[in-house]
Amino acid sequence: MSGTLNSFVVANPNQCIGCKVCEIVCFAVHNKNNQVAMSVGTIAAPVIPRLYLVRGETFTMPIQCRHCEDAPCANSCRIGAIKQEDKRIVIDENDCIGCKTCLLACPFGAIDLLPQFKDGEAVIQANLKEESEFGLEEKVKTIAYKCDLCQDHGEPACVTACPQQALTLVIPAEEKKRRNRQAAVNLLSALN
Repeated sequence: MSGTLNSFVVANPNQCIGCKVCEIVCFAVHNKNNQVAMSVGTIAAPVIPRLYLVRGETFTMPIQCRHCEDAPCANSCRIGAIKQEDKRIVIDENDCIGCKTCLLACPFGAIDLLPQFKDGEAVIQANLKEESEFGLEEKVKTIAYKCDLCQDHGEPACVTACPQQALTLVIPAEEKKRRNRQAAVNLLSALN
């Protein structure tokens, strides 16, 4: 196993309580430059996390990008807005045209298309209008969002903020070593 495999965050549905702290901290980390004050009642942009809490009858669990080695989203992006950088798959929000191909290609449903915001304001599409109940209005630019492992934060904020420790950053080379050690210990115990 190569030490160059992409890291990813995995959730344990047996520990997740569905509190959505992961979603809120994800939004806060990725929007620190878009907000003057980040407190309840002062947020102008919509809360856009890069992971999504899924609730079933018997479980809750965040779903996020697995940073696939042969990433279907990157392979399907015809303009090259999705790239591998520093052991992660990232979307260049300035290059993304919102074509939705990556959303269809992702086997985990980890990509969403939502309005783009800069400095707390929606980015307007040049020369495009859309019909609304008030007539023709400027169209807001829509782009793809997904987990980027908090590339500008240092470590995934969702992992450190989860009160139940339901999220774990998996670094494949370290995980393989851990499993090899555990297998050796189990084998030694079985032989004794």
